[in-house]
Formats: sequence, C-alpha cells, structure tokens
Amino acid sequence: MKTDFYTKVGNYYDQEALEFDGRYWRNPVLQKIRQAFRDEVKRQDYNSMLEIGCGTGLDLVHFANIHPEVFVHGIDISNEMVGVTRRKIEKLNLTNVEVHQAAVEDLPTLYSGKKFDLIYVFFGALNTVDSLQENAEILTQMLSPKGTMVLSFVNKWYLGGIVLETVRFRFRRAFARIKPIWGGYSPIKYLPSKCYTPKQVNSAFHSVHLKNKFGFSILHPAWYFTRINKKISRFSRVLWKIDERLSRWHLWRFGEYTLFTFEHSKSAP
Repeated sequence: MKTDFYTKVGNYYDQEALEFDGRYWRNPVLQKIRQAFRDEVKRQDYNSMLEIGCGTGLDLVHFANIHPEVFVHGIDISNEMVGVTRRKIEKLNLTNVEVHQAAVEDLPTLYSGKKFDLIYVFFGALNTVDSLQENAEILTQMLSPKGTMVLSFVNKWYLGGIVLETVRFRFRRAFARIKPIWGGYSPIKYLPSKCYTPKQVNSAFHSVHLKNKFGFSILHPAWYFTRINKKISRFSRVLWKIDERLSRWHLWRFGEYTLFTFEHSKSAP
C-alpha cells in the first residue's frame, strides 16, 4: 500500500537500514528484550509464521534457522530493510523464508486465502501504521483458527522514561509519547508514529482472546538510555529480574514496551 504516510515511514527506515544491526549488537539491553520476545514466541505452537515489520531480518532468519520445517514469511515497509534481509537469506542459503516490501493492508492480496499459525511483531512496528484498528482486523483475519499473535508496542505510559527525562529537564521528550503523534525515538529525525496504552491495544484486538501480557523496562532503564545503562551495568541483571516480577502485577502496563499474546477465542472451531 503506497500512501504518503507509509512513504514517510519507509524513508525513515531506509536511512536506518545500514546502521540497524550494528546498533543492536552494541546494545545489551536491546539484546535482552529481543530474547524475551523470542522466548514468548517459542512457547507457542505453530507450523507457519508471519513477521510484521521484519526490519533487517534478525528474527526472520533466526526462526528460519531453528525451525527448518516451518516456512517463515516477513513483510516490511522499507525497501532498504527488505534488501538487507534478502541478502542475509541468500548468504545463508535459507529455503524456508521469504520477505516482501509491503504494509499490513497488503496482506489479504499478498497472501490470498492463506492463514498463519503465528503472527508476531517485535519492537513496535504497529506503532507506525495508519490505523491500528484496521490493522488489527486484518491480522485477525490472517490468523488460523487456533493461531496466536505475539505483538509488542511502544507504550504510551512509560513512567520510568517520563521521570528520567524530567529529571534531566528534557520536558519535551519526557511527555512526547502522550501526544497524539509521537515522532519516534530520534531527537533529530521525525518518524510518523503513535504510542498506545494497553487499553487501546486491547480495544483494537477485541475479537481475540488475551492469553498473556508483559511489560519491559519498568524499573530497568530503556535501551536508549545508553549512558545510564553503562553506569548501572553491574546492577542490570538484578533490575531485569525485578522487572520480571513487576510484570506479574499491574505495573507491567508502565513499561517502555508492552507485549501481548492473543489467540482466537477458545469457543472458536
């Protein structure tokens, strides 16, 4: 789907493509979060997978490698990101994975009549869609009758970030997520995007059953607080463990990321 909105999102990530992997591998907090996302996916049952916003294919290639019997599909709005992913697939000679430059709205045409057992979104790709409600309906339609969705979102109510940025007198950044349009992580490059509360996510995916939920970086500083994370690196493991406990309570809803596992209603055939 080629719209001005998706063109802007695609252009933003085109510029990020070459630096994306390097930034990830230099950031241990990002690595911990990604592993936690992957672990939640691996708890599910599936024979077919679809990733929304696959970026440079870090997870697409990972799942294709560990599940040679499963065909893994991926889409991304960025032409450059898709190019990087395809080069990885070719280099590793993977035959059970494919990637397309596409938006969620393109899925019914791209995969006409096909259903997926597992649909996943890591690091908030659905924060950059034109309509969360419309995308939720499409993804639900693409899900097999006993399928599961594991979806992450950049959270509107990240209280730790508000406090840390306020203490540093960065008031605009402290409250940027609460605005109708967020603008992305970068202080110098604008990304058309929105942050969502857990209530908004649940409302958009009202036709499926909420199986599980988690919050990340509740007490542990978010991945982009690089200097703070370096200073507290010796305490990082302890803070991460505390976050895991806090995520069992209502405090999960105040993390930097929220992760939801949805499945079709148990009454579905």
